[in-house]
Amino acid sequence: MYLEHFGLRELPFGITPDTSFAFAGTAHQEALNTLLIALKSGEGFIKITGEVGTGKTLLCRRLLATLGDGAVSAYLPNPYLEPRTLMLALAEELGVELDKDADQYHLLKGLNQALLEFARQDRSVVLCLDEAQALPMESLESLRLLSNLETEKRKLLQLVLFGQPELDERLANPSVRQLRQRISFHYRLGGLRPGEMEHYLAHRLRVAGHRGPRLFAPASAKLIHRAAQGTPRLINILAHKAMLAAYGEGRQDVVPRNVKAAARDTEGARLPAWQLW
Repeated sequence: MYLEHFGLRELPFGITPDTSFAFAGTAHQEALNTLLIALKSGEGFIKITGEVGTGKTLLCRRLLATLGDGAVSAYLPNPYLEPRTLMLALAEELGVELDKDADQYHLLKGLNQALLEFARQDRSVVLCLDEAQALPMESLESLRLLSNLETEKRKLLQLVLFGQPELDERLANPSVRQLRQRISFHYRLGGLRPGEMEHYLAHRLRVAGHRGPRLFAPASAKLIHRAAQGTPRLINILAHKAMLAAYGEGRQDVVPRNVKAAARDTEGARLPAWQLW
């Protein structure tokens, strides 16, 4: 691989969400601030939507890492669960022992007792559900029931839904209108802005150990942004492939033709035909 060639400790443009590489771009920082403000104000339901590859999972992990000791967090990365299993998964995340053979009423009662105990300790409980567009309709209704758990002063459980735009379509269903009306904060996560591209590339290279001269020329960074439409995951794929192309040529920098070669080889990359060659 090209690590030694470019003076790197690790690959700078992996597609697995890694908070050590987190870049505080405008959209992500605004979304994180929205989440923190909403949680601090005690809101029960918060929703973050964004297209595939815009960094929702990374944002979720940044949020979990930001929550202080006064919060108990639960994270469900795959919420395609029927209602009972969803409640059992939540209990397991919170370290609460429930009878797995209990019916939904007793599961809800057991969770309520556990959440009340956290409240007595003055600890908030935050449940983050990733890929929430995959939630069955019955489980969306279960989330509404969970959101009913409260004292006179506060919500016992705060829920944050992270999902693709299809989540909005599911929430538009009349059968879950009561849940939809409880979502008080919503942020639509976008991609990187053109002016952030060079900083983004340089940041990830620096975290990966690069200390040499600029690796991506401004024209190359601009071309990657255009081909990826600002989508971070696609940017990473293109940057990685462009570095491979530059390495294959023995170059110490990435030039536009390397980016074009990467774009031709990448599903989802968008460049006008005249710019691909």
